[in-house]
Amino acid sequence: MSVPSLKRRFAALVYEGVVLFGVTMAAGLVFALLADQRHALSWRGGLQLFLLAVLGLYFVWFWTHGGQTVAMKAWHIRVVGPDGAPPSTGRALGRYLLSWLWFAPSLLVIGLNGWHESGPIWTALGIGMLAYVLLTLVLPGRQFLHDRLAGTRLELHRPAPRPARPTR
Repeated sequence: MSVPSLKRRFAALVYEGVVLFGVTMAAGLVFALLADQRHALSWRGGLQLFLLAVLGLYFVWFWTHGGQTVAMKAWHIRVVGPDGAPPSTGRALGRYLLSWLWFAPSLLVIGLNGWHESGPIWTALGIGMLAYVLLTLVLPGRQFLHDRLAGTRLELHRPAPRPARPTR
């Protein structure tokens, strides 16, 4: 199988963002109702942990059940383990947790500099994410760092065409 291009991966990422907007909105509503949240900033840490868990469940479930999220299916990308099959639950969970490495260097720079203004924060995040993406140009198989560390890889996956329906 061939490796999906960065352009295809980015398109899937944008699509995934649209899907996850709905997932996080629904999860946020559930959390607010369960926690009897009356103000957006109350229980903020709890909400963040809850959303981290919900997103983890979303990704781990889809990756272990076919290797594709909704967006990955649309863009014909699939995540597989070393054996070419969808990753195990442990490997998928590891991939999810390691995928947060995208933000780690930028968050460290932001924290060490004590930045609180949005301009420097967004700039640091953008540069950090760009550097993470550019790592794929030097890593074997053009895979992301979290895939290398988790023992997974992304591949193009075009499903077999459906047989034509007989015409009457």
